[in-house]
Amino acid sequence: MNQGISIDAGLTRKKDRRQRFVGSVLWMMVGCLFAAIAPELVFAGASPFTTGATAASTNLLAILTPIAVVAVMALGAAAWFNKISWGWAVAGIVGICLVFGAQQIVTWIRGMFGV
Repeated sequence: MNQGISIDAGLTRKKDRRQRFVGSVLWMMVGCLFAAIAPELVFAGASPFTTGATAASTNLLAILTPIAVVAVMALGAAAWFNKISWGWAVAGIVGICLVFGAQQIVTWIRGMFGV
């Protein structure tokens, strides 16, 4: 009684998986070759994306600054009146500091490694 189950079904899946793996490795090699041949295209200097992302980041930080001030006050008050633990309040404040100091942190780390 053949119910449409093939004996080679597992072998076909292995072949498909192997073909996808080989295809992805080939595309990675093509990308690395392209980066080696034309590094000025891969590591573009001031692209329109960079300009737009910087402007968006600046505008977003300007909008979120008053909200962050209120959030820090709310976290401090909630911790003061024992509604949340001090650990949560400190973690929230450190997270806000990391978000607002991200550009300076990246500049500092890049300066350490000479990039």
